[in-house]
Amino acid sequence: MKNTKLYWLSILFAFLFLTACNKDEDEPTPTPQINESEVLATFLESTSSPLMKDFVNTDMPTIMPASEVKTLNATGQVYIIDIRSADDFNTLGHIENAHNVAFGDLITHVAGINMDDYTKVAIVCYSGQTAGYAASILRLMGYDKVFSMKWGMCSWHEDFAGSWSNAVANGNAYATQFTSDPTDKGPSGDMPTLSTGKTDGLSILEARVDAVIAEGFDPAKISNSTVFGNLNNYYIVNYWPASHYETPGHIPGAMQYTPKESIKTTADLKTLPTDKTIVVYCYTGQTSAFLTAYLRLLGYDAKSLLFGTNGMIYDMMVDEGLTTFNDEQIMGYDYVN
Repeated sequence: MKNTKLYWLSILFAFLFLTACNKDEDEPTPTPQINESEVLATFLESTSSPLMKDFVNTDMPTIMPASEVKTLNATGQVYIIDIRSADDFNTLGHIENAHNVAFGDLITHVAGINMDDYTKVAIVCYSGQTAGYAASILRLMGYDKVFSMKWGMCSWHEDFAGSWSNAVANGNAYATQFTSDPTDKGPSGDMPTLSTGKTDGLSILEARVDAVIAEGFDPAKISNSTVFGNLNNYYIVNYWPASHYETPGHIPGAMQYTPKESIKTTADLKTLPTDKTIVVYCYTGQTSAFLTAYLRLLGYDAKSLLFGTNGMIYDMMVDEGLTTFNDEQIMGYDYVN
């Protein structure tokens, strides 16, 4: 009787063991959890990337003056993409040989250009800020001949200069509010959560570019009046050298991030918050547009402050010899309808 019980117990244990083994074999191996944003940032920072080599910390921003666009256009060496509205392109006029391309069609259009035929590709908009945003995305996709045209069509001819002229005419509105009191960066933390479903840097980038291009530039820009309306609403990034953070000063509460140094996973990138809108500003709004595109690709809720400090402390900028828009920037070049 005792031997019979042992026999059946051994059969039961063998059955349970085999069942457990089969269950383990049938269950799929869980996919390791990754932070897509960090994978993407590491990929874009890599000097062995098949695309631009750490563009944000090396070549950014890639901006060319209207004079160079004109010179290269005369010999067919530049491909000009005008991303203004079709109505303005056709009615107000445009640079000869320019191609009017909707912002949402940029990637498809650029992919069809034979880059070997051109020295540079110039992205043109109204003020240079949307073009900077677009050029940054294209550069990060590996199109290393792409530049934005500085000051946009405002620098081509006075007929287009209204937006910049208005910005500097009201350019001292916040001069009395700028400060030299420093504000420490936030603590280092996690990067944003992305849900592309991709696991490698290039695939994540392609998915994020599609998303950011589809939303356009509007969600990525902000006015100085909105920012000063409630400074506490934003994490404000002063994106220029440390020496200028004190003089001419900065927006109250703004934190200083050094171009080509700070926005890196091994530096200060992870001090940017994931639960607050980030406002990036520079001198003109053009470099900040480049950086904002990068941050939005990574999943941050980032916005570029339109017209930069030209629209806030213009006279102080002139006194310090910093980059400002003025009549000398308006070239008076011919254009066509």
